Amino acid sequence: ESSAEAVAKLRAMAEAGNVTWDVVDVVAADAIRLCDEGLAMEVDADSQLAPAPDGTPASEDFGDLLVSSCFIPQIVYSTTFGYRTDMVGDTPPSTVCDVFDTAKYPGKRSLEKRPINNMEWALYCDGVAKDEIYDVLATEAGQDQALAKLDTIKDDVIWWSAGADTPQLLADGEVVMGSTYNGRLFSVIEEQKQPVAMMWDMQVFDLDGWIVPAGLSDERKAAAMDFLYFATDTQRLADQAKYISYGPARKSSAPLVGKHADLGIDMAPHMPTDPENAKNTLLYNYEFWADYRDDIDAKFQAWLAQ
Repeated sequence: ESSAEAVAKLRAMAEAGNVTWDVVDVVAADAIRLCDEGLAMEVDADSQLAPAPDGTPASEDFGDLLVSSCFIPQIVYSTTFGYRTDMVGDTPPSTVCDVFDTAKYPGKRSLEKRPINNMEWALYCDGVAKDEIYDVLATEAGQDQALAKLDTIKDDVIWWSAGADTPQLLADGEVVMGSTYNGRLFSVIEEQKQPVAMMWDMQVFDLDGWIVPAGLSDERKAAAMDFLYFATDTQRLADQAKYISYGPARKSSAPLVGKHADLGIDMAPHMPTDPENAKNTLLYNYEFWADYRDDIDAKFQAWLAQ
C-alpha cells in the first residue's frame, strides 16, 4: 500500500483509539506530517538505534537523512529518467534538459501526474540555478515559469501515477524516455534486459523508512524498537541492496553493499548514492512541499485540465 494510504489509516486508527500497527513504513514527507500531528513517537537515534560497527553514533551515521525526530530512514531512492537506447539515435540523452528537447529526441515522454519533481526540473531547464529552485518556486511568477516550460512538452507527455507505469511504457516502446523510481528502472534494465538505459542527471533523492505510532503500550513500544534496532543496523541496511537498487541510509553500510541475490552483479554501481551516479542531484525539499503542496497541486491540476 502507498505511504499516503498508511497515513490516512493511522489517522483513522488514532481517532478511533485503536492503533493496531506497531511500526509503519512511510516516506519521509509523511513521517514529518505524522510527527507534526503527534501521531508518531519521537526516537532518540543515539540511545535507541544501533551505532555503526566502529562505534559512530547512529545520528552521525544517518547524518542529514534524519529529517524528523520521529523518522528512522531505511533507504535512499530517487526519481530519475530512463530512455530507450534504440529510439535516441547516436547521441543518447545525458542531461535532464534533454527531456524538454523534442526536436533532438522526438516521441512521447512519461512524467508523474503531480507537480513535485516536474516543477523543479522545468525551472532548472529554464535556466534557474539549482540552489535557487525553491526560492523561485515559492513565487507565483516562478510557478508560472515552471508550467510554461512544461507547456513546451505537454502534448508529448503521457502522465503516470503508479511506479510500474513508466517501466511498462518503456518496455512497450510507447515512450522514448520517462521518469520513475530508480529501482524500477534497474529491474527493466538488468532483470528484464530491455533496451533501456538510466539517466542519473538531476535525479531527485527521497527517503523511505519507519515510524512508531504514538501512544503504544510500553510493551509494544519496546518490541517495535527491538525490531527497528535490528532492521536498521549497518549490516541489515547493506543487505537489502541485494534485492533492489536503493541505497542504504547509513554511511557505514555503503562499503558493505555486495552482489544482487539472483543476478550476481555488483550492486554498488547501481545505487543512486554511488559517487558516479550522484554528480548532479537534488534532495526532495520536505519543508517546501509541506508548505506549498496544496496550493501548487491545485495550480498544476488546473493547468493539466487546460
